[in-house]
Amino acid sequence: MLRFLPKISALLDEGAAQLFPGYFAVVMATGATSIASHLLGYELIARLLLVANVLAYIALWLLTIIRLVRYPRRLMADMADHARAPGFFTLVAGTCILGSQFQVLLEWRQIAFGIWLLGTGLWVLLMYAFFMVVTTRHHKPDLAKGINGAWLLVAVSTQSVAILATLTDGSNEDSELQLFFALCMYLVGCMLYLAIIPLIFYRLTFLKLTVESLTPPYWINMGAAAITTLAGATLIARAPESSLLTSFIPFLTGFTVFFWAIASWWIPLLLGLTAWRHLFQRHRLAYDPQLWSMVFPIAMYTTGSVKLADAMELFFLMPVPMATVWLAWLAWLLTSLGMWWHFVRRLDDDSGH
Repeated sequence: MLRFLPKISALLDEGAAQLFPGYFAVVMATGATSIASHLLGYELIARLLLVANVLAYIALWLLTIIRLVRYPRRLMADMADHARAPGFFTLVAGTCILGSQFQVLLEWRQIAFGIWLLGTGLWVLLMYAFFMVVTTRHHKPDLAKGINGAWLLVAVSTQSVAILATLTDGSNEDSELQLFFALCMYLVGCMLYLAIIPLIFYRLTFLKLTVESLTPPYWINMGAAAITTLAGATLIARAPESSLLTSFIPFLTGFTVFFWAIASWWIPLLLGLTAWRHLFQRHRLAYDPQLWSMVFPIAMYTTGSVKLADAMELFFLMPVPMATVWLAWLAWLLTSLGMWWHFVRRLDDDSGH
């Protein structure tokens, strides 16, 4: 066993050095799929995915810490990159979605609350560091190279903080303050989506689109709207217990349906663009960590649809998540198999040398 330790250490070091900034999308996708499974009554699947997510979260934090200590220049270079830097927001969203798993599946409020504090701290750090860096950068890329669907992770991370704040709010004197914070974060998340999506839409429709530039993070166009739907529905569900939220019910209702409609609108277009990329343009389908950015939106759309139907008693919508949860499971399974096959091949290649 000891003779494998140097090799394992080398692989960890290499993995940390080359760690994709958005790899915490694994945690986002797995957590969203787990919660969707729980809400639809598939408890065993939900619990197994929770265990897998805890292990993935620990492993990714380990690699992130190694990268921070040993390769800070690479990490800073990614943070200053317009295209790659938004991936860091998967750390915030993954953290808060894992916390939501603990609260929704196990009702471990204290642990979920602690994770929420961590997620909120990461959100403050990354949000303002990111916008300070990209705003003050001297040489900026044009719109075609500088923006993609990953930019909407700033909205996704904000809504994940809002959701966990709403879920972990307790019956204490700080209850209204925490719900007010959740409401403010929800509104900031809406603002960020509505500010960024026109730029992405312009990039898709008026600038040249190639198979190389049409990457999986464009699915976050839908995923960001889906998690905003979930955040709104979660606030609506808490409204009867809060005098603050009660006065916002008409607004929350309208905006929540608005974002669900947006998420639904994106699905056929994204399916069509994906088919164009792989079937008509014959772009080779191979494992890429960005593929987790496709799994997350499908799972989050499922979860958001369930909570919307429940919060507003729109039970005629339930066939939608009952169908899409199967797509979420399939997407998660195929992407997981692709990831592990990629890791095994890398291990074999290293062994051959």
